[in-house]
Amino acid sequence: MSGTSLDGVDAALIRTDGRDILEFGDSGYRAYTDAERKVLRGVLGRWPGDGLEEAACVVQDAHAELLAQFPQAELVGFHGQTLAHEPQGRGTHQIGDGGVLAEALARNVVWDFRSADVALGGQGAPLAPFFHFACAKWMGATKPLAFLNLGGVGNLTWIDPRFASPEEDGALLAFDTGPANAPINDLVAERLGWDCDRDGGLAAKGEVADGALELFLDESYFRKMPPKSLDRDDFSLMLDLVRELEDADAAATMTAMSATAVMLGIEHCPCPPERILVGGGGRHNPVMMKMMAAGLDIPVEPVEAVGLDGDMLEAQAFAYLAVRVARRMPTSAPGTTGVAAPVSGGQIARVSR
Repeated sequence: MSGTSLDGVDAALIRTDGRDILEFGDSGYRAYTDAERKVLRGVLGRWPGDGLEEAACVVQDAHAELLAQFPQAELVGFHGQTLAHEPQGRGTHQIGDGGVLAEALARNVVWDFRSADVALGGQGAPLAPFFHFACAKWMGATKPLAFLNLGGVGNLTWIDPRFASPEEDGALLAFDTGPANAPINDLVAERLGWDCDRDGGLAAKGEVADGALELFLDESYFRKMPPKSLDRDDFSLMLDLVRELEDADAAATMTAMSATAVMLGIEHCPCPPERILVGGGGRHNPVMMKMMAAGLDIPVEPVEAVGLDGDMLEAQAFAYLAVRVARRMPTSAPGTTGVAAPVSGGQIARVSR
């Protein structure tokens, strides 16, 4: 998995039958170099055929390098790097060719997970909810709970584990809550040359500008009913709202924006979740975690509290989904992406044995 934060590639092994999580295995990480990250940032927002050859090589080579460390994997799930996401317009675009990767690894690769969902009227995102449902079963949950991924964009999965399967009506509700780490990363990159506000250190020194926060919350997206999804740069105007603020105050305000977006998202849940389990880089930001905990009458905990790995949850999700695609099982449903009916997305690039 290579997410919208553009930090690098995660890989994780799981054993699954496409329904239950049978075992979690090894994991690994391959950071993008500064030069590679510059190439990828330079093509954000572009669509196929728009001079993407160098960026495609960056993504494919980085994945091949990391995945070579997992020779025991029988099947690979390859998400690719999202460059543009416009489900009600031009569709969704993840750079990276599964066929190229399959040949490099000499293993079958499942890829292009989102296109089929978008073609049937879905948002194409988020796609991790079916895996979150399996995680809820794995941990033995008996009451509704929520998984929150705080990557470049925030996305929430509300789960009722009393249902037998994730595609059942009422089992899941999922949607993007709003921006998470991406605009904060962009802020500190532009002003300070950092890749992120590590541990929320800069935000912790600042004060939230209420006026900028209120303008942010006026965005119509927050009043839109889910399922709904975002492109990484849909809230790029956030930077303009904090343009006149000092660095620390700007970071604190943008962190509050991301946290408040989650609070508004919880209001869409069919009933309050018993707990919110947080994965992704945002769980390492104590300022953001404290803001969410203060604004919600619900325990907010990192997924490690239940024995999961918050750094690898998205990679594990696409490993899990790859098996579901190979077995022609649904990977999204009306409650997760708004697609017309449960659909199994993804193509399989096969290699001769």
